[in-house]
Amino acid sequence: MSRKLPPLSLLLFSALIATGAAAAQLKTVGFDDMSCNAWVKSKDDAEQRKIYLAWIRGVLTGHNYARQSQQVSAISSGTVENFVDRYCVEKPLGEFSDAALRMSDKFSGRNEAITR
Repeated sequence: MSRKLPPLSLLLFSALIATGAAAAQLKTVGFDDMSCNAWVKSKDDAEQRKIYLAWIRGVLTGHNYARQSQQVSAISSGTVENFVDRYCVEKPLGEFSDAALRMSDKFSGRNEAITR
């Protein structure tokens, strides 16, 4: 009695799920400490805050490049700062990089996280 092997596509799919390859994790290229705590501390360090704001604005520009049909409009640094401040009050154990991504969701009109 011979056993019938499952189709190759089923085997490959099972292997992908077993290895976790089905869901890639976002690789954030940023600072060593992207915590909301670091963001809050930067309020008293104008130079560091300026660097963080420039990085976040770069994330928003990257969003615009990648999603040209759903671009974030021109946003002032004050608006960015207020958004991240509120995010970090709501999620003190979060990361300000996540605030930048949520900001791209909100201000691009998509209002939901990017899914793959």
